[in-house]
Amino acid sequence: MTSKPASLSILLVEDQLSVARNISEYMEEKGHVFDFTGQGQHGLDLALENYYDLIILDLNLPVMDGLEVCQQIRAKSARHIPILMLTARDSIEDKVSGFTAGADDYLTKPFSLQELEVRCLALSRRHLLQTNDILTLGCLSVDRKRQQATRDGKVLNLHAMGFRILTELAEAYPQVVSRSVLSQKIWGDEPTESDAMRSHIYQLRNVLDKPFDYPILKTVHGIGFTLDINNEK
Repeated sequence: MTSKPASLSILLVEDQLSVARNISEYMEEKGHVFDFTGQGQHGLDLALENYYDLIILDLNLPVMDGLEVCQQIRAKSARHIPILMLTARDSIEDKVSGFTAGADDYLTKPFSLQELEVRCLALSRRHLLQTNDILTLGCLSVDRKRQQATRDGKVLNLHAMGFRILTELAEAYPQVVSRSVLSQKIWGDEPTESDAMRSHIYQLRNVLDKPFDYPILKTVHGIGFTLDINNEK
C-alpha cells in the first residue's frame, strides 16, 4: 500500500502569470496549499510573516530579483525554509549564484510539473531529516521524535495540543508567532472557536510555567506568543 504524499504549505514567487497558474493548479489538485505573488519584495514579506514548508522562487523577478529575495530570507528568517529556485537560465554560473545565495535546489524552465512536485516533496523530506529531533533552548528541551518536553530536567506532562503549540514556539524562537499563524499550523484551514486557543495556552502555562519560579511563555499583546528564554532569572 502506497502512502499519500504529505500536503505542503508552499509560497510561489513567480511573475509570469501563466506559469504561476499552471503550477498552482497542478499542485493544488495534488492537495498542496499555495500562496502566490509576482513581486520579490512581497514574497520576502510573506516568507517572513507566515510559515511555509517550502518556497518556489523564480530567479528573474522585477525590481527585487530571486537572488536578492533568497539572500534576504536567509539573513532574516529565524528558521531554514527550503527554497527551490526556478530559472530560464541553465548555465553553471547561474546555478552557482543561486546556491551561493542560499537556494536548496534548482529547476530550469521549461520543466515537468510532475518533476516539480517530486522535487518539492523530496526537498521537504530532506529538510525534516536534517532537522535535529531535540530542540534545546536554555532550560527548555523539546524532543520532537519522542513527543516529550522538559524544563530544568523535569518532564512536562503536556497534552498533545500543548506539545504542538510549544513545539511551534520553540521552532520559531526567538520570533513572535502570531495567533493566526499558530492557528494555521495547528488547525489548518479548519475553523476553530477563538476560545480554543486561549484554553490551550492557559493549559500550557499551567504545566510549563506555574510549577517554576518564573514564566517563559509570554503573550505579546495584539500579536501572539513567544518564548522568553533569554530572560531566565
